[in-house]
Amino acid sequence: MIHNNWEQNKTIKKIECMHANAKKFVVDTTLTPGKVYDVKNETEEFYFIIDNTNRIAGFKKEYFKEIS
Repeated sequence: MIHNNWEQNKTIKKIECMHANAKKFVVDTTLTPGKVYDVKNETEEFYFIIDNTNRIAGFKKEYFKEIS
């Protein structure tokens, strides 16, 4: 189970939360628009970050923009 160690992984990039308006799920309690998050893992559809609860979680890429 490699996801158990993702919190200790190196940060692969930084992203900024653009909004927390989810259609299906409640994400406004775990994401803050304007805040920069460290990406620990990434798939085609999701970023895995340390969210506001200090736990690793996966969020759709549509909530973020990449920071160069």
